[in-house]
Amino acid sequence: MGLGSFFKRRQKQQSNKRPSIEFPDHLNKNLDKNLETIETMLEKPNDLVIRKFSLGQENHRCAVVFIDGLADKQQINSNVLKNLQLLSEKKELNHNRNELLNEIEKELVSTGDVERGKTLDEVSFALLYGSAILYLDGISQVLILDVKGWETRSIEEPITETLIRGPREGFIEDLRTNMMLIRRNIRDPNLRFQTHQVGRRSKKNLVVSYVEGIVHPDILKEVNRRLETIDLDDAPESGFIEQWIEDSFLSPFPQLSNTERPDKVATALLQGKIAIILDGTPFVLIAPVTLGNTLQSPEDYYERWLIGTFLRVLRYGAAFLAMFLPSLYIALVSYHQGMVPSKLAFSIAATREGVPFPAAIEAIIMGLTMELLREAGARLPKTIGQTIGIVGGLVIGDAAVQAGVVSPIMVIVVAVTAIASFSIPAYSVAISFRLVRFGFMLAAAFLGLYGIILVYIMINIHIVNLKSIGVPYSSPFAPSFFQDWKDLVLRAPITMRTKRPSYVQPDDDKSADKGEN
Repeated sequence: MGLGSFFKRRQKQQSNKRPSIEFPDHLNKNLDKNLETIETMLEKPNDLVIRKFSLGQENHRCAVVFIDGLADKQQINSNVLKNLQLLSEKKELNHNRNELLNEIEKELVSTGDVERGKTLDEVSFALLYGSAILYLDGISQVLILDVKGWETRSIEEPITETLIRGPREGFIEDLRTNMMLIRRNIRDPNLRFQTHQVGRRSKKNLVVSYVEGIVHPDILKEVNRRLETIDLDDAPESGFIEQWIEDSFLSPFPQLSNTERPDKVATALLQGKIAIILDGTPFVLIAPVTLGNTLQSPEDYYERWLIGTFLRVLRYGAAFLAMFLPSLYIALVSYHQGMVPSKLAFSIAATREGVPFPAAIEAIIMGLTMELLREAGARLPKTIGQTIGIVGGLVIGDAAVQAGVVSPIMVIVVAVTAIASFSIPAYSVAISFRLVRFGFMLAAAFLGLYGIILVYIMINIHIVNLKSIGVPYSSPFAPSFFQDWKDLVLRAPITMRTKRPSYVQPDDDKSADKGEN
């Protein structure tokens, strides 16, 4: 079939589509017309439930409309329908429809949250978000009843951020549950939740959380401004929000932090930062962040300061190895053999005898192989994923050495690099370091140590110019905030951490008074 006939058939199909129907903006006073409008808009789906009934001796016609599976039938039956039918039989109802609707709202409906709706947009959004709509014939208003009751996942330990010591609860996909977890950690009346809607068609709720009196107003204003510019059909995960509001989409480094841990979000809010919670995902965004924040873990604070400092220094060393170790091996073996001790140089030369590839090609092949194994292990079922990652690496590495494709020292270098990258707490940061590592390897292959230094300078220039919601990404290193160095590479004792981070410019910079500790 040619392209001409395809386009002709396509045009014919489009011409046969039913014309779009324009719906009125405001509700009608006639009950039947309102029900017909909502049925036509949704094309009479099987899960749309319409329950018609009459109230009192005057037979006021009413209807309750909800989506089966989104709304809680038990709440509708016990708190709405049962109350309306029983109580309307015991008392004389008002003949005035406006006053009758007020009476129903205040006396006859026992749901927790009841709102008025006047437009079709309000009704359709509430209906598709799990609310029930109470129609009364003869009035162009409805009652929106909060009876959401869809199935949710139970609160479990976060999978991506496991700790040895710390809380075992994590966020889930339900927005209200996540807000509850934050409120339970911060029982401050100044805790605020601002609601936005994202997605032209999905209309998902997005909540900006902060502590008034701590957060800097300019940072809060900038976050809200960027969120209001989001123009998408749907935002299925907070990663869409992160990519939309970040400062530089060309940077390999994440400019917002994501977490499943309520305790981590609570700590960030009390430091003067902002949390962005999207309905439908357990990952909450934290802004602004710095490079130093990406190498910190909540467990640093749950252990004594000596242990926390040791773990953090170890993590910085692991980040260095994850980025530089393969490139240093390539540079030393290919260009700067004189910098290697003689015995080690002879050992490396002996292991590389018969290897057909130069050190750079060898390192890139093994690095890509490890990345493939890591990706395969992440996508496979949990029961065999870890086994494939570990056993596959050992088998492939041993087979490659036996075949003379790579040297044993190269296998050691790649293994140490992989282990070091696993010690980085944030998954998105670990991926960034792994990506940057290949840039260092290519630079070392062409220019040796000079290439590594040039790329390192370029990355430092990029980091110094990078910002997270207007806050310098390299702070408190540059610009320097010496007060914040107590919680950067070192983790000072809790009694010395009396001020909030200076780089977020909190309105209230004191987190505690020494006399109260």
